Amino acid sequence: MPFTAEKKCRIVVVGGGITGLAAAHRLVELAGESIEQMDITLLDAADRFGGSFGTEQIGDYTIETGADSFITNKPWAIDLTKRLGMQDRLISPNPEFQRSLILHRGKTVVTPVGFNLLAPSQVWPMLKTPLLSPLGKARVAMEYFIPRKTDGRDESLANFVRRRFGRELLDKIVQPMVGGIYTSDPEKLSLKATLSRFIELERKHGSLIRGLRSSKSKKNLSQQASGARYGLFATPVEGMSELLLQLQKKIEHQVALRSGASVESIEHQGSCWTLRLKSGEQLEADGLVLALPTYRSAKLLTDVSPELSGALGQIEYASSAILVSGHREEDIDHDLNAFGLVIPHCEKRRILAVSFLSRKFPGRAPAGKVILRTFIGGAMQPEEIDHPDDEVIESALSELREILGVRGEPDFLRLVRYNRAMPQYTVGHLDRVEEIRKWGASFPNLGLAGNGFDGVGIPDCVHSGEQAAESVWQAVMGLRESSD
Repeated sequence: MPFTAEKKCRIVVVGGGITGLAAAHRLVELAGESIEQMDITLLDAADRFGGSFGTEQIGDYTIETGADSFITNKPWAIDLTKRLGMQDRLISPNPEFQRSLILHRGKTVVTPVGFNLLAPSQVWPMLKTPLLSPLGKARVAMEYFIPRKTDGRDESLANFVRRRFGRELLDKIVQPMVGGIYTSDPEKLSLKATLSRFIELERKHGSLIRGLRSSKSKKNLSQQASGARYGLFATPVEGMSELLLQLQKKIEHQVALRSGASVESIEHQGSCWTLRLKSGEQLEADGLVLALPTYRSAKLLTDVSPELSGALGQIEYASSAILVSGHREEDIDHDLNAFGLVIPHCEKRRILAVSFLSRKFPGRAPAGKVILRTFIGGAMQPEEIDHPDDEVIESALSELREILGVRGEPDFLRLVRYNRAMPQYTVGHLDRVEEIRKWGASFPNLGLAGNGFDGVGIPDCVHSGEQAAESVWQAVMGLRESSD
């Protein structure tokens, strides 16, 4: 039955990143015409919404401080842009520079054409690449004859690649490419939780090379692109903050948006949640969505459920930093003829990767200028960000000078730190997530969302937030109906 003014439904979302914004937006969609009988509040401890990414204007430069795009073969982000009416605002990466580079013995080398994160789909480019020795190439070719794994146990990504292709391919190509996505140690990274499609390829075809070559989906991929499948990425024409701003604009009249609101503790009694803020204010809610890193949710839920809190606390996180810098093209020796460069750990450098943002998307830098985004830290080099900002910046600039020939004074420097921001999907991650959901089932009007569960990308975060919103909405509606 319709809600009355005396029986408003109250749902609180904690965490104003892309996950929390997507959750709040989905609640507004679900509420529909009943929004007048609904109180939805979005809380974030920071002074702005958007979480760990956003677009900034520095003079004539348009920079990204976090994710610069999202993948479109996972439907959730692209579907959200359609519902926001902004699908016509999306642009694809510049095809002129649709390749990636790998550092090899101090020199940049183009990633072999057709290489697909863990495995090649074409043999000839692997035979020509200088990235592998003759023995390394022979070992890759042997993959056709390596028997498939028969048990279903989770294994590390590193073990999987070594088993099928040998150590050299892992160290020289796979580790830096995957490290650029997950900032993780491949020796610990769960294959099931990250790139499970390769497990299915092995199961079905035996050989990954054979499986990739025969895959029907390969017809939809650019066979001339090296590295990541860049044609599958999109970004708003004015940058990723355009997505955040459209989300906020869509919900601002239906949701109480409260930045600078830090939640100190949570209590649960019956079907009601009580949130105490750092300011001393107290909020009550019929439904609660925690769109936070799992360790933050764990801390808030310690008294509510030690078991759920303990399960959430099992997920590890890594820290990293991004140095965004603007340069004159004439001050860089390298022609930057790619979207970016990844650096193998065996090269013993102090940076992980460099993205050439202004090559990737048009209109990001003035004519004759370029934007570099240098990635530092992560699970394999945590010590590199344990220094003051000026030391981290100088270290990164020194590497850019040696690797790319970057000279002169940058037009700007912007260092952004991400402390404990990247979840580590270590071996057994899916079991840990299952345990979290088992304990969370005791609280149907609690939704847990974020990049700590089922994926680290923007589409995964959107999907996680929307799923949490839907489950909480259904639970709250069920409780309301049973009490009427």
